[in-house]
Amino acid sequence: MSKRKYIFVIGGVMSGVGKGIASASIGKILQARGLAVTAVKIDPYINVDAGTMNPIEHGEVYVTSDGDETDQDIGNYERFLNIDIHRDNYMTTGRVYRSVIEKERNLEYEGKCVEVVPHIPMEVIRRIKNAADKDDADVTIIEVGGTVGEYQNILFLEAARMMKLNHPEDVLSVLVSYLPVPSKIGEMKTKPTQTAAKMLNSAGIQPDFILCRADQEIDDLRKEKIAMFCNVRKEEIISAPDTDLVYEIPANFERDGLSEKILKKLNLEARAIDLSDWDNFIQKIKSTKDTLKIGIVGKYFETGDFVLSDVYISVIESLKYAAWQSGVDPEIHWINSDAYDGHSEKIDELRDYHCLVVPGGFGSRGIEGKIAAIQYARENKIPFLGLCYGMQLASIEFARHICGLGGATTTEIRPEAEHPVIHIMSEQAEKLSKKQYGNTMRLGSYPCILKSGSIVERLYGKSEIVERHRHRYEFNNDYRDLLEEAGLVVSGTSPDDQLVEIIELPEDIHPFFVATQFHPEFKSRPLQPHPLFIGLVEAGQKRIIN
Repeated sequence: MSKRKYIFVIGGVMSGVGKGIASASIGKILQARGLAVTAVKIDPYINVDAGTMNPIEHGEVYVTSDGDETDQDIGNYERFLNIDIHRDNYMTTGRVYRSVIEKERNLEYEGKCVEVVPHIPMEVIRRIKNAADKDDADVTIIEVGGTVGEYQNILFLEAARMMKLNHPEDVLSVLVSYLPVPSKIGEMKTKPTQTAAKMLNSAGIQPDFILCRADQEIDDLRKEKIAMFCNVRKEEIISAPDTDLVYEIPANFERDGLSEKILKKLNLEARAIDLSDWDNFIQKIKSTKDTLKIGIVGKYFETGDFVLSDVYISVIESLKYAAWQSGVDPEIHWINSDAYDGHSEKIDELRDYHCLVVPGGFGSRGIEGKIAAIQYARENKIPFLGLCYGMQLASIEFARHICGLGGATTTEIRPEAEHPVIHIMSEQAEKLSKKQYGNTMRLGSYPCILKSGSIVERLYGKSEIVERHRHRYEFNNDYRDLLEEAGLVVSGTSPDDQLVEIIELPEDIHPFFVATQFHPEFKSRPLQPHPLFIGLVEAGQKRIIN
């Protein structure tokens, strides 16, 4: 029996079918059986990483501890599995092709003619095995982005086919497919899933399991039809109905005995499943009482006539974890900051919120609206948490309205600013002058020293922390003394005291006003909510009572 086992998760019918959550949930139930599990995401984009992708089109850019800019599904894996995923576990078409070309240039192929097949799939396989070895994983879950039948991911499916051919006892494939129930017909249709399975067959892959996504449980009749036409056993068809709470999905899979079936196919022995900590988490969610109304003032929500909340998915989930831990039900509202830009009469609606978050972002659009929201939160004592750009804009707001620096802004928006309270980091200016944009920000984990007696030191319960970053601009220390003398507390700095990492207002002035240059949302977990989100929620709860 090989030590390493691999499970490919492939989507059918349409995008957004839930491959990422399915992959994380499969990993969770195997982890709950005592197996060491890791996960790999393959994105079929020419982009070398997710950092250059428009968040409105692609969703959140997730940052790993070692500084990689990845797809948001890496965040799903980290949250469900409670492990750190690294850059070796993320690949794109661009990243794979670049590696192959670099090897060819370095004569690592020893003069062979380098071809798309087999060398690209072989590089994919090398990367998958490397991730499994580095994480010392018993089982590696590999999510293939896109949908079966698309030209873009055919080479990744070829890698799965080759691995199955060479290691038939160690590789499984899971097809995640959607079963629609047309409103005018009223019957669950299996034909799209049959078609997806046939398209997967055409790539040389026979699915071992089919996860059937639908707005309701799939019945035996539909299972029998899929089994007949997709060449799988009825018991290998797993019902995956819609749920309002994605954290119930591991338990839903276990109702069909999925982990036991996977273990049997992979010839693995493991302990009986223990999801007790996860079950307790679910029960805590269902026992919440009061509702906490939280506003996220962002700029990337709207995409046409629809709202794309995935842009801030880590922030949203972090708020949920903290609320559930505190026994309240989070009612999260997405607020487009453009609505407050030049429309001051609308901003009074923020009075109804128990707490507000201004998350990260880039560029000038909607920024004055964010600053107006921050000012409103500060003046009306609404608990506030600013993240990355939110911290920079909170500094600008304080400089303008408390220190009287009317021209205060960031050089990201106005390079010749009268008062550049936020300016570009010196090493970043050099990179931008050379048009080095991709994967060049201050990325990944860095240490931070907390001010003794500060709010954040109390929340963290220690004086030194490590958090993840993604930024080019920083607080301008030329203005530090002025803002501190006016009452702003710099409560977190880099170890050399040169980079302002956290600002806050004293609790006798404001119930909770904290902003960070880093992204605490990337380290929050379902069973371990981040202390800063806990602090925000607890302050919001007091507002409910009052």
